[in-house]
Amino acid sequence: MTSHGSSFSSLPNYLQAVAKTPSRFARRGFSVSTSYEEMSRVRARSGNSMRKSLRWFDLVSFGIGGMVGAGVFVTTGHATRVHAGPSVVLSYAIAGFCALLSAFCYTEFAVDMPVAGGAFSYLRVTFGEFAAFITGANLIMDYVMSNAAVARGFTKYVGTTVGVSSAKWRITVPSFPEGFNQIDLVAVVVVLLITVVICYSTKESSVVNMILTGLHILFIAFVIVIGFWKGSWKNLTQPANPENPSGFFPHGAAGVFKGASAVYLSYIGYDAVSTMAEEVKEPVKDIPIGVSGSVIIVTILYCLMAASMCMLLPYDMIDPEAPFSAAFKSDGWGWASRVIGVGASFGILTSLIVAMLGQARYMCVIGRSNVVPAWFAKVHPKTSTPVNASAFLGIFTAAIALFTDLDVLLDLVSIGTLFVFYMVANAVVYRRYVVAGTTNPWPTVSFLLSFSFTSIMFTLIWKCVPTGVAKAGMLSACGVLAVVILQLFHFTVPQARKPEFWGVPLMPWIPAISIFLNLFLLGSLDGPSYVRFGVFSAVAVLFYIFYSVHASFDAEGDGSLGQKNGEINVESKESVDQSFKV
Repeated sequence: MTSHGSSFSSLPNYLQAVAKTPSRFARRGFSVSTSYEEMSRVRARSGNSMRKSLRWFDLVSFGIGGMVGAGVFVTTGHATRVHAGPSVVLSYAIAGFCALLSAFCYTEFAVDMPVAGGAFSYLRVTFGEFAAFITGANLIMDYVMSNAAVARGFTKYVGTTVGVSSAKWRITVPSFPEGFNQIDLVAVVVVLLITVVICYSTKESSVVNMILTGLHILFIAFVIVIGFWKGSWKNLTQPANPENPSGFFPHGAAGVFKGASAVYLSYIGYDAVSTMAEEVKEPVKDIPIGVSGSVIIVTILYCLMAASMCMLLPYDMIDPEAPFSAAFKSDGWGWASRVIGVGASFGILTSLIVAMLGQARYMCVIGRSNVVPAWFAKVHPKTSTPVNASAFLGIFTAAIALFTDLDVLLDLVSIGTLFVFYMVANAVVYRRYVVAGTTNPWPTVSFLLSFSFTSIMFTLIWKCVPTGVAKAGMLSACGVLAVVILQLFHFTVPQARKPEFWGVPLMPWIPAISIFLNLFLLGSLDGPSYVRFGVFSAVAVLFYIFYSVHASFDAEGDGSLGQKNGEINVESKESVDQSFKV
């Protein structure tokens, strides 16, 4: 095996390595790890093990804390006023259903392979190192940017609570360009304090998160109860302006689905819970309850919040920017806006804790694979946490939050995550139906490609073709074709393996629906979102070509291109005594 770092030991060695990039990429880019390797040899690269201290209630709390942040206080107003009207309640239910399907896919991997890598590890054992790196890099960038934006949002909500404008909490530097001239020291302090907490202990982080999440839910309960008490049922069907569309579905089914696309971003957060699988005491029992349970609870809370807001005001009077605060003010409850500010502040803190825990574990496992410096993979012997990754990303996030006015469009932060959800759904199908060396992969690959193509066509027709009989006919044809493709695959291609402990039910229907819904939601995003995704992906590709593939080649001299035969017999040794069989 080539010694680690030999490609970078001197300039001539590096230039020679770069000249061999095509052959090294062919050897490493599509190299596939195994579950057993990820849980043994790869995990050992961190030196020390992460402490198994989490149970299902910790994961539920992390999931709720990660999802129920400040976003719901903003996205609900826009989705209601612009897209769905009172039927935004159904938009939240549809988005929650979509999130639950993705959560099932994550859960199958997390139970089978309880490591901290989340989607990065899942894609690495199915589609190889390059696909895993590109998606992992986008996820980390999404985490860092959104965490910086959320931290700056904390200043705003604290200002609302105490009645002091956030502008007075920030230092203006006139010589800096617009958008980078508002120095926010409060956001920096919040990020650094949370970094210290997550470096110290995952269990203590869970306790802090539980306390803040409990307080946040109390404020959410206040919003729900007051909304149903002070609101009127007629507001669910009657607009304030008679000239506007009326009824529970003022903009029809299209409005409901557009609303679902807008509010789905409020569910992004359970992804970080899967990165804590390595620290769970009983993965087979705790992970399914923790991941799926948190999504279900959050869906119920969101639907109730949306209903209470729509009862307080007709949909055409709802403020898209601050819907709940404005709704209470209009009803003579101005003091309630400050209460909402307190609740949103707690929500921001919990979402930051969960997201920063998740981003550090992603970076840790990416470091284990040697596609970034192995320094990030180290786990501290006393705290049993990935201190290096946590501290680096915490400081990086604080630096961005310090001066960058990330008036972040939610679409810009979500596209990478939706893409990863799409990839994980594909990966769980591929892993069920393909075993390297014994199964022909092309029937499964053909199904995934054809089903994705049909879903994309449906999405383009929905978005681009004018409403009418022709559009309905084309959508119906795409829907029928998708079902036919799915059924042909289901009846002609047998599953190559069965999950040992927990698996996605109704295979391949649930992952296929998840693939369709994620592509449909991706189709609702705007052009700049795809520009950002393209730029980040291009930077990630260049980094992989000029660094990662050579570091990976040096660390793995044999460069295995496929999974080991018999992998299914050696996986999940740690939990073989559990009884949750599929």
